Amino acid sequence: MLELDWPVTIVMAMFLVGLLAGWVDTLAGGGGLLTLPALLLAGVPPLAALATNKAQGFVGTMTATVLLAVKGHLDIVRLLPQVVAAALGSMAGTWLIQRVDTGWLHWGIPFLLIAVAGYFLASPQVGKKATAARQSELGYGATAVPLIGFYDGAIGPGAGSFFAVSGVLLRGQTLLAATIRAKLFNFTTNICSMALFAAAGQVVWTVAVAMMAGQLCGAVLASRTMLNGGERLIRPLVIVMCVLMSCSQMYKLLMNG
Repeated sequence: MLELDWPVTIVMAMFLVGLLAGWVDTLAGGGGLLTLPALLLAGVPPLAALATNKAQGFVGTMTATVLLAVKGHLDIVRLLPQVVAAALGSMAGTWLIQRVDTGWLHWGIPFLLIAVAGYFLASPQVGKKATAARQSELGYGATAVPLIGFYDGAIGPGAGSFFAVSGVLLRGQTLLAATIRAKLFNFTTNICSMALFAAAGQVVWTVAVAMMAGQLCGAVLASRTMLNGGERLIRPLVIVMCVLMSCSQMYKLLMNG
């Protein structure tokens, strides 16, 4: 029932949504704010929308990761332990979301997103220069990375922002460096989650493929923007997307009673 004859207009609209989301997600995270509501509006059932969102989202993060690695800005081998931690967290989240009620997360995440936005507004210098790390690579990979991976596998929107912000706060990285590493982690969590959803037959592939093409174009544009002076866009985009995601989630919860 998921693979219906989707109108060409909807498929094209999903391509454009994917393009915009790929650009935003590569720079700051939060592309799920655009794609998930668009999928629901197109008539995709909720769980299938979450699965399809993962299927289309991994292309954007994969493209950004490959481009950044090829240009020498990402050392994937050195980050493999954290990649494994992100993968395990994501798979656990995806497995659990299909079996238990995690409604309390929907109330908690909006407040966390607002806190992230507020922190960057109140501390404009944070992330501009590298600082002393509060946590070792091992500790970071054993705590924050799998926890954010779990959230991404279970729910998703904002995970890229959470990876980037955690890199700034816990590892003392610049926001640009943390955002670059976040692409690899987010790609890992997306593809692992997608694999489990696809195995359960939840992905609407007709729509997903159109959005994948859009994500590919958006990620290429954003990666070039990021590496050519576009880092000044990251901070305001993180703030705006966190606020919008929080407001969107709260509105949805209030409307649903």
